[in-house]
Amino acid sequence: MEQEADDFILYLATERGLSPAYQLSVRQTLDAFAAWLRKKPLTDVGTDELTTFLGTRKDAGLAASSLRITTVHLKVFFRWLAARGKLPMDPAEPLLSPRPEKTLPETLHGRQVAQMLDSIDTTQFLGKRDRAMLELFYASGLRLSELCTARLENLDRDEHFIRVTGKGNKTRIVPVGRTAEEMLDQYLASERKELVNKKSSSHIFLSVRGGKLSPDRVRQVVKERAAMAGIDQNVYPHLLRHSFATHLLEGGADLRVIQELLGHADIATTQIYTHVDSARLKAVHKKFHPRG
Repeated sequence: MEQEADDFILYLATERGLSPAYQLSVRQTLDAFAAWLRKKPLTDVGTDELTTFLGTRKDAGLAASSLRITTVHLKVFFRWLAARGKLPMDPAEPLLSPRPEKTLPETLHGRQVAQMLDSIDTTQFLGKRDRAMLELFYASGLRLSELCTARLENLDRDEHFIRVTGKGNKTRIVPVGRTAEEMLDQYLASERKELVNKKSSSHIFLSVRGGKLSPDRVRQVVKERAAMAGIDQNVYPHLLRHSFATHLLEGGADLRVIQELLGHADIATTQIYTHVDSARLKAVHKKFHPRG
């Protein structure tokens, strides 16, 4: 199975253009399945074997959401094998994915976002960079990977937008808010120039060594800045993206517009924010209505 798995990962990378993170996730699923098979040939794998494997993963404590992802990985892998004639039929076709758990995304209140952003001292070293970075996160609803790979040539300061490349190498244009633009101007005019060296690329946000910021470092910056602002809640980059969408919806933005801004391929993914808004309204009603 090792060769088939290698070929499939190559297919995901070259033909589908899927991210390294997704490739790694699929590889982990296939490696776990291969270890469970114990060198049993793929031609002997049927629906019963796949069901048994998924059952062992569930018994081992795998969450329903993770089990669903594992099932999807197996389904696309075996569909690919069958389509290329490596198997006479697709044994994973009858598999049913577990129902996704209905979990609402966490968000920050608007005043918490303002508290975190306004607390950053831009006169201190890296203050301008961090303020500009977090302002852009919240103003444009970027994914972590999109912010880390954002480049100067994709920032249009005249038209007030930034072009980013998201999942599946899909490019979209996102507006940059006024405050975020002001902070970016300050950072680009001074602090970024101090970080640039001969090896620096055109990435907007640079590390102290002049290279592009890694996702881990950005996560660390977000947590540190939230802690310094006195916010007790666990704050991470995607929380700012969730807050961006939720606050737009609360302000009356159309769901289709939010879908476009977030780069969601399916409106169903965006609709989770309507549940967040409904949950907030119910909480307010229960707290303040005499018969709540």
